[in-house]
Amino acid sequence: MDLSCFKAYDLRGRVPDQLNPALAERIGRAYVEITGAKKVIVGYDIRLSSPEIAEALSSGLMAAGADVFDIGLCGTEMVYFATSHYGMDGGIMVTASHNPKDHNGMKMVGPESRPISSDNGLNDIRDRVPEPFTNASEQGRYEPLETMSAYIDHLLGYIDASSLNPLTIVCNAGNGGAGLVIDELEQHLPFEFVKVHHEPNGYFPNGVPNPILPENRSATADAVVEQGAAMGIAWDGDYDRCFFFDENGRFIEGYYIVGLLADQFLRKTGGGKVIHDPRLTWNTLDLVKAAGGEAIESKTGHAFIKQRMRDEDAVYGGEMSAHHYFRDFAYCDSGMIPWLLVAERLCQSGQTLSSLIDARIEAYPASGEINRTIADPAKVIAAIEAKYSVGAKKVSHVDGVSIEFDNWRFNLRMSNTEPVVRLNVESRADIPLMEAKTEELLTEMQRLDDEG
Repeated sequence: MDLSCFKAYDLRGRVPDQLNPALAERIGRAYVEITGAKKVIVGYDIRLSSPEIAEALSSGLMAAGADVFDIGLCGTEMVYFATSHYGMDGGIMVTASHNPKDHNGMKMVGPESRPISSDNGLNDIRDRVPEPFTNASEQGRYEPLETMSAYIDHLLGYIDASSLNPLTIVCNAGNGGAGLVIDELEQHLPFEFVKVHHEPNGYFPNGVPNPILPENRSATADAVVEQGAAMGIAWDGDYDRCFFFDENGRFIEGYYIVGLLADQFLRKTGGGKVIHDPRLTWNTLDLVKAAGGEAIESKTGHAFIKQRMRDEDAVYGGEMSAHHYFRDFAYCDSGMIPWLLVAERLCQSGQTLSSLIDARIEAYPASGEINRTIADPAKVIAAIEAKYSVGAKKVSHVDGVSIEFDNWRFNLRMSNTEPVVRLNVESRADIPLMEAKTEELLTEMQRLDDEG
């Protein structure tokens, strides 16, 4: 039995050879046996294979004795919301996010929407799948559950509606599921939405929605400029990540959005803790401190950030990869709450998005994440650390290695899944220094890789 769809944090694979209804049914049974869940939320994305896989998954859950609450076509965050909001034992979202269109997968959570990853149950579920199953003495029941209205009410609770004024906003769902939510929110907001690639379509006529790829950005950027919009927003297929464009159509690096959201959230809460990843940090540290909050660094990755947020009771957590987490959203990531907060900020401040961001880019210019394929990542990272830690102000190993000097710093880490090294460099108000150090590090990495 091919179980290669089981990854570190979720399941992803090609349909039907790596994931299919027969396997999904067994995964449902194994999920119940390993977790003991009695009430499980099931939702699915717009992929063509998703309804069939979700149905088979539900059959397996019920055969093992669990009641299935089907919330239908949705985004990943709606499974998170429904699982915590309705006090369920767990939830499973059928999605492959931004993978190719012939792929599918699953994201699993337990009670309170706590993530189920390889280190806390996902591997146990995988190992249980090939073994024989017997049906539970009492079959679980099936119940459709309308979740959208409660979810929309929850989203609107993050903003002060009375402070909003009319804005034109470009929204690009990439033919994923985000458009369905925008249509619901639209009735409650004074914004005019310019809708790009809006209709859900599992054939992905405009390509798989992954706005982090530069070639996928022009549709949003061009519409912002043509319509004179205040900002643009684009999502991936299951809309757990959102990406921003300013009023000039410029794509905004996720790092600066983390700082903006931390600042906006701390203004509301009057302080609190903010979790951030170690790749780029100075802008976030600066803004969190100024807003009376406490910034705490965590290893990159949703399972780590969510756990650290729970441990610290943090109000907000952000990663530069466009994942944003909220305490009142069961510490989970949402692709809808961030843009609502940014729109609110534009209305309250009367500023443009570029003016809010430009000052931060000038204060802390960053390279953005640069990926390089390296034969022996661990060896190269160790050699870079040995060379650059001499005379450094601070060396940290929260995630890979972060090395800090008075006026510049960098983080170098390896991918969990491929022979790739990821580099991020930033400086204090010195673009030429940031660019020079980025080039220097890339050259040194190449030299070390060539030496083998």
